[in-house]
Amino acid sequence: MNHPASAPRVFPSVEAFADAVGEELGISPWLIVDQGMVDAFADVTRDHQWIHVDPVRAGEGPYGATIAHGYLTLSLLPSMGWQIYTVEGVQMGVNYGLDSVRFPAPVPVGSRIRAVATLTDVQDATTGTRFTVRFVVEIEGADKPACVADTVRVLVG
Repeated sequence: MNHPASAPRVFPSVEAFADAVGEELGISPWLIVDQGMVDAFADVTRDHQWIHVDPVRAGEGPYGATIAHGYLTLSLLPSMGWQIYTVEGVQMGVNYGLDSVRFPAPVPVGSRIRAVATLTDVQDATTGTRFTVRFVVEIEGADKPACVADTVRVLVG
């Protein structure tokens, strides 16, 4: 967990991207998860559980502070991914789904997180090229990651 953030990796084509299967694509910069971010996510999703939005009560709870929603952490992956890599020569990339998502550790509000991305699979698809990237979201100073997600997207040429 002591890797420095990397400059965004630019792939000149889908073919060059496909050649990177099995490689770590890079690491995003650190991002602070603050209470305003958590509160805004709670408002949008209507998930106002006290462990996320009540600092006083959460301070007396099992984590000693409010924690980010797991789905908030997951929702940050697209922006972290753009900071890690881009593929040129495509019209668009669209979400196809997730093969696996786990939240091994909570993200206390005020923590810094970042993502490490690895390209794990590339396949031809009817509408373009389908690829899977595993994101491991690290919490600064923590032993376990906040999130491990296998994201699936399609690049349309």
